[in-house]
Amino acid sequence: MNRIEPRQASTDVWARRITYVLSVFMRWISAHWLLLVNLFVGLYLGLPILAPLLMGTGHVRVANLIYLIFKPLCHQLPERSFFLFGQQWVYSYDQLSALLRGVEVPARYVGNPEIGFKTAVCQRDVAIYLFMFLAGILFVGLRGWLKPLPFKWFAVLITPMAVDGLGQLFGLWSSTWWSRLFTGGLFGMACVWLAYPYLEQGMSEVRRETGTALHDWEARWVHKT
Repeated sequence: MNRIEPRQASTDVWARRITYVLSVFMRWISAHWLLLVNLFVGLYLGLPILAPLLMGTGHVRVANLIYLIFKPLCHQLPERSFFLFGQQWVYSYDQLSALLRGVEVPARYVGNPEIGFKTAVCQRDVAIYLFMFLAGILFVGLRGWLKPLPFKWFAVLITPMAVDGLGQLFGLWSSTWWSRLFTGGLFGMACVWLAYPYLEQGMSEVRRETGTALHDWEARWVHKT
């Protein structure tokens, strides 16, 4: 019995320490979740825009790495992407084919110094991430009172993107860059309006619970030492 008790005491000490560290960590996350999410969305938006900048300044390897990272996440079709540092911001497939002297445009075509270089994600994705980022920044000042978007209105706001995308997919019409920008922006804004108030409610509860747990821990163990 004498050999077991020190081991049990040591285990209890480590369990208390781990619980304390996890409580501090969760409290920090719950207090800074919005900053972390906005930084992540900003990075997710910034990297695809950084890729053509790197291509234009000769940092081809790093740019190609960014295109490769986002390859599984977006179709990256050039005729549905924004181009930077070229003749214009957007090109149709026919315009790209003409600029390439009538050859078939590769599905993952990046561009060249004359045409410009495309972003690593399509126009609709740029709009989604841009409006999520802007809405996330706006939520900093609204987090105390903004209620979650009702699901019926969420469905209304995301329907235009579904209609535009499905119509394009089944060949009913050809979406335009502005329709992708508009519908993607609505989708991004709706996602933030729906999710962030719920996240704030949940994180507020985490802050209360971890604050109580830390107070109890300090009252029980710190004052005994």
